Amino acid sequence: MEEAYWYVVHTYSGYENKVKVDLEKAIENRGLQDYILEVNVPMEDVIEVKNGTRRQVQRKMFPGYVLVKMIMNDETWYVVRNTRGVTGFVGPGSKPVPLSDLEMRKLGIQEEGQVINIEIDFEVGDKVSVISGAWKDTVGEISEINQNKQTVTINVAMFGRSTPVELNFLEVEKV
Repeated sequence: MEEAYWYVVHTYSGYENKVKVDLEKAIENRGLQDYILEVNVPMEDVIEVKNGTRRQVQRKMFPGYVLVKMIMNDETWYVVRNTRGVTGFVGPGSKPVPLSDLEMRKLGIQEEGQVINIEIDFEVGDKVSVISGAWKDTVGEISEINQNKQTVTINVAMFGRSTPVELNFLEVEKV
């Protein structure tokens, strides 16, 4: 039997979950469970911080795209391509190109312990209060925001001079 690969399917934006449900129904109705193994709408956990309130939400990693693990043949191609909301496979022309194992690992789809991204509502120049750690109850002004490391650098007054301190996003809140 052939090997199954992951393919990227382009959908109308906002239709990703509907495409997943419709495709899973079509797989069941046509008995293609052995050929189309998994349909995935990649989600990531994001912590949003707005007005000092933190909440964890799930967000689509790739709006407008669905990942499908399948054995490519004429029938599976037809079923996926003709699912309502699907605009086509990602790849040159009409020939879908599977994702490599390296690409899948980079996407983090098959890895456990995924990273939680934190979205903040403060900017450079905002005043923040430290809510935990060694600098708790200290107020400072943000001089730098590093989204990759998910840290802010604030300037605090220490011994009469301004001193930069790097803190995690979760350690500060807007004043």
